[in-house]
Amino acid sequence: MDMLRGDQIAEAGLSDWRKLAQGLHARYLVDDFGTSARFVAAVSEAGDALAHHPSVSIGRGYVDLRLISADAVYRDGEGTEHLVEWVTQRDVDLARRITEIAADQRIAADPASVSHIELGLDTARSATIAPVWAALLTGSAEAQGRGSPSDEIRDATGRVPNLWFGDADEHETPRQRFHLEVYVAPEVAERRISAAVAAGGTVVDDSNAPSLTVIADQDGNTGVVCVDVSAATRA
Repeated sequence: MDMLRGDQIAEAGLSDWRKLAQGLHARYLVDDFGTSARFVAAVSEAGDALAHHPSVSIGRGYVDLRLISADAVYRDGEGTEHLVEWVTQRDVDLARRITEIAADQRIAADPASVSHIELGLDTARSATIAPVWAALLTGSAEAQGRGSPSDEIRDATGRVPNLWFGDADEHETPRQRFHLEVYVAPEVAERRISAAVAAGGTVVDDSNAPSLTVIADQDGNTGVVCVDVSAATRA
């Protein structure tokens, strides 16, 4: 099934969901574990009907869901097809059904609170060093390039954050190469950046804002606040 572009996801009008990194994310607020279990059971039945299921995490007062297809079709500039992990129509269809289930059970969504962390490593030799990181992070060489046409490291079980490689020139002077990618909902990005600045951080690059805003701490270490603007629901 073809991967969906950002504008297609936006046009779906998924009020409870936000597109972060490769998938759709939602958080639902619950009063107790029993409510969580009943909600997840209903979500499971809906997933059975569509032969597709979300990743689920239950915590104190919330149920987090993530929807992503492992067999989305991506076509590169030369027309070559790749199977990647991304949002497809089946994710949109199940997201809509889950929203209906939450409404029926009177469970409120909290889309502004969703967040997702990935790791970034700047290097000129991703193909050379990726096997080391695949083994270190996941214990499996199959994690390299899994669900991606690049050397990106993705753990099939979701135990560790994805590691992607950014382009960098060879250099002798030591500098930071690792950074965190913090994906947030569009409506809270400005608030998150302001909070980091108020805590002593500095905006060092907002040339690609609001999609990417680079924040440095007092020691010069950087992190990036990421927003998928293309998939933001239109008003």
